[in-house]
Amino acid sequence: MNKNNYIAVAKKSASIQINELKKIKKIFNKSFIKAVDLILNSKGKVILAGIGKSGLIARKISATFSSVGIPSFFCDPAQALHGDMGQIEKGDILLIISYSGNTSELNNMLRYANRYRIKIIGVASRPDSILLKASDIKLLLPKVKESDVTGMVPTSSTSITLLLGDTLATTVIHQKKFSKEKFKIFHPGGNIGNSLLLAKDIMVSGKKMPIINHKKKFKDALKIMNQKKLGIVVIQKNRFIKGLVTDGDLRRELKNYSNNDYLSKFMTKKPYVVNENMPASKALAIMNEKKITSLLVVSDKDFSKANRVLKGIIHIHFLLQTGIK
Repeated sequence: MNKNNYIAVAKKSASIQINELKKIKKIFNKSFIKAVDLILNSKGKVILAGIGKSGLIARKISATFSSVGIPSFFCDPAQALHGDMGQIEKGDILLIISYSGNTSELNNMLRYANRYRIKIIGVASRPDSILLKASDIKLLLPKVKESDVTGMVPTSSTSITLLLGDTLATTVIHQKKFSKEKFKIFHPGGNIGNSLLLAKDIMVSGKKMPIINHKKKFKDALKIMNQKKLGIVVIQKNRFIKGLVTDGDLRRELKNYSNNDYLSKFMTKKPYVVNENMPASKALAIMNEKKITSLLVVSDKDFSKANRVLKGIIHIHFLLQTGIK
């Protein structure tokens, strides 16, 4: 085969799947609505099951549900015969996937669920299949053309099944008013977690902040700076931010200072301030652009005001430690 044909074959395979995936719209019917309602109102877990390629797709769908705060796990129907059925409780939902719907390994799980009145959402392409006959809610997959040269390898069929699972999950979380804030809770690590961090997540606050009254003197600022170890001191007047003194400012004044010098003499009167819900990655960009190592954080409501109350301080070391780039 001419290597130049590789791309042509790949494009043809992709085109077939893209066209077949458009059939997903046939699934969005009353049964789909019932499935969403059942998941939304469930007090238990959403348990996924499937054999072979369908099992792999079921695992991914289960992982998606778990990642958005819907308790879920995958139960291997073959292993369930040897004690794993005990994981399935009456308040749970079984979401069982089988493209043909007649996978024999599912039979015992179906009987168990029917016996103990555990709700089943069945996903299959044959309306007369064993799976859909045993299901409380029947999600009928459209027949699709596989994208390989034989037309037999599970490609389009697995893709459309995965897409169905994703649409179920996204519809459920839309109804639950899921947000980036909630998503962050379930993804505290990795690139996703870092990309969702906000200024308020990485700032120091409370007693860790180096704060000093505007009437204090040079030596007082130096003492606070040494104690808090952030390289800055925030000058306040009546609880509002008045200015900022850095360790560089103090060093420059060291030869000329007097014990009687007030901090207002050499402070920065308009320090850079960000709101607490600014993405941490944007805060880092500001620091790089302005060539500074610290940012003051205020509440959203205070951000546009002339007088602002300090809520926290971000230091560039905190950003780098979290892996934000």
